[in-house]
Amino acid sequence: MSKKSSKLDLLVRVRYANPLPAPPCPPKLLDIPTNPMRYARPEFLNALANVTPLPMIVDAECGMPLDLGKWESLWEEDADDSGLNPDPLNLPPLDPKDAFLLGDISAASGSYMNGSSNTPATPLAHVPWLRKTEYISREGVQRSGGHEPKHVQVATIDVSRGAQLRDIDASFTACNDNFSLADLQHPTKPGVTAVESYEVLPDADIWSNQYDLFRFSERPGERAVDVEDPRLDCAILRPMKTEHDSFLAYYLTQDDESALKFKQTRFGLSPYEVTEDQEETIFHFVRDYETVKVEQEVPNEFLLVLDDGDPPETLDDLTNGVERKGTRRHKGAYYKNIERKMLLKKKRANAYEQYEDKWEIIRVTHAEMSKEEEDEREEALAEVADPMFLMVRGDADAEGDIEVDGTVHGGLDFATT
Repeated sequence: MSKKSSKLDLLVRVRYANPLPAPPCPPKLLDIPTNPMRYARPEFLNALANVTPLPMIVDAECGMPLDLGKWESLWEEDADDSGLNPDPLNLPPLDPKDAFLLGDISAASGSYMNGSSNTPATPLAHVPWLRKTEYISREGVQRSGGHEPKHVQVATIDVSRGAQLRDIDASFTACNDNFSLADLQHPTKPGVTAVESYEVLPDADIWSNQYDLFRFSERPGERAVDVEDPRLDCAILRPMKTEHDSFLAYYLTQDDESALKFKQTRFGLSPYEVTEDQEETIFHFVRDYETVKVEQEVPNEFLLVLDDGDPPETLDDLTNGVERKGTRRHKGAYYKNIERKMLLKKKRANAYEQYEDKWEIIRVTHAEMSKEEEDEREEALAEVADPMFLMVRGDADAEGDIEVDGTVHGGLDFATT
């Protein structure tokens, strides 16, 4: 046979493969040896019975009329429903002849392969033309039930207070005892090695602040992408509201010099420090932005600062961990969570839209914190500064609102002077 004819023969046999099983009975004119025990099994006709429609003509009640008027509990309140709900403890005994009716129907019609017959237990799957044979065999194994589901017993977990304390102590032991950077391996990059380790700690300096992550569909500020704009990292987003919509008003300084001077003044002062001789910074309205998507929970994004710690000659004893000045900041990786994440896009201008209080400019100066703001700050800071915070804190009245000394504090306020 030539190469061409052999290839054609292979294509014809694969393309026109017959997925039908062998006939259950041999033809009358041919003598094919057949195991006589095949004819004695009732499962032999299950496949034919499943595909044969029943020539039955029944009424709307399928030949089983049901008179609902015999049960008063269906129509009257507080009626006796024992006829519909028999007591499971006092059921009549089951006749052994009827026990098979409670069995699984699919178990009786699953296989019709027996003895020396090569008839498959399940029909072959329909396969496309020129499909690779290893995929066909793999599918046949899956259809034949080769992989049985494994029943894994769930182990009981001790959640008592003593067990939790024991597990917490064990975690510290695993992290601190016999710790070596050489034993650390990157999960996906074998060539990357660890050079230094940091303790992961909450950042008490900024923990009382709320941070939101804003992403713009295009760069704000009306400048090209390759042009540096120092005004963007000191912009102001002011919440606005109309009768039918809520959005954010975006403000920037008039020039780069004002933005640089404003940032220099902020970085030159200690946190919450206010000087007497200070100049105001003017921010001008640029445009409105509307929120496209808001994520209230951002578990995978946070602020992280790798701090090598204060120099030894300037270290003092740590008193309360609140004020940075005169206190010791240890080496560590300090983090702060992000409250929300928003995606913004430009809002289409509407001359007929009525604003409640639209501002064209904002004059920003530093002001002293009020007593309510200080209490709110101390309450937020107690989450990381007070070891007994979880034991003595009051219940939250609402999400973000905490009751302190009979006063409910919460929300995000915007104020200017």
